[in-house]
Amino acid sequence: MEKRGIYQRYLNRFGWFCVAPAMAFFTLFMLYPILSSLYYVTRRWKGMSNTFIGLGNFVRMAHDTIFQDALAHNFFFLVIQVPLMIFLALMLATLLNQGIKRFRGAVRLAIFLPAVTSLVVVSVLFRVLLQTNGLLNNIMIQAHLITTPIGWLTDAFWAKITIILAMTWRWTGYNMVFFLVGLQSIDTEIYEAAEVDGASKVRQFFTITIPLLVPVILFSAVTSTSGTMQLFDEPNILTWQGGPANATMTAALYIYRQAFFVNADFGYATAMSYVVVLISGIFAFVQMRLLGERRAK
Repeated sequence: MEKRGIYQRYLNRFGWFCVAPAMAFFTLFMLYPILSSLYYVTRRWKGMSNTFIGLGNFVRMAHDTIFQDALAHNFFFLVIQVPLMIFLALMLATLLNQGIKRFRGAVRLAIFLPAVTSLVVVSVLFRVLLQTNGLLNNIMIQAHLITTPIGWLTDAFWAKITIILAMTWRWTGYNMVFFLVGLQSIDTEIYEAAEVDGASKVRQFFTITIPLLVPVILFSAVTSTSGTMQLFDEPNILTWQGGPANATMTAALYIYRQAFFVNADFGYATAMSYVVVLISGIFAFVQMRLLGERRAK
């Protein structure tokens, strides 16, 4: 009995020894930054000098039109891109699950591949395709669809469309995988019973497929919303740090510039980060309530 107790204590110590490096990294790179941000948010922090200003950073934020415009750009991308991406992911998953029989694996891989492709490579590819004298404009001119090149990266409106296209192209396949797993988990006998009762494919889709996929739709909506609120790479690389004239500036990109380039004010950047996290949390809560009530019904 005593030997068993000694062995158990040895296992406990060995277990703590194994998780110690992970706990150290978590404390250093996650817990400490979160706790220290509570200190920074009340300071005007520039390098080695800092001044206590209380809620001054939030007051400054209320008058910062660039930050407000950046949030508006995030909302614009959120309202258009997230529903579009979820719809396309659901349609592709349904097609792969029911329509395509041959080469299903190859098609699935081709659609999912953009999600694992380096974002730098994707952005460079889109820049080459969408330049004023790029491939897409040349094809559209040759096909007589347009008479003058479209400023995909230089016009404010078309730059937003470009980012929406890049995000949709990259993340549709990622969400499609979740929908495909959800579809394959639905018992086929449910569809067979509905077909015997005379339900059409469209009616089956809206009365069986959609309700049973609500948890997957909720997951995709919440994660996609959070990702859109943190949008950074596409406007940073595609449109040269939120151009033209800050037309595609997002909150995350503006926070990064304020923290490390323009003013190097960590306190102000931290305060803006808290606002973005709060807004993301509110969106997640609303989505969970709305879709949760739909699932309950």
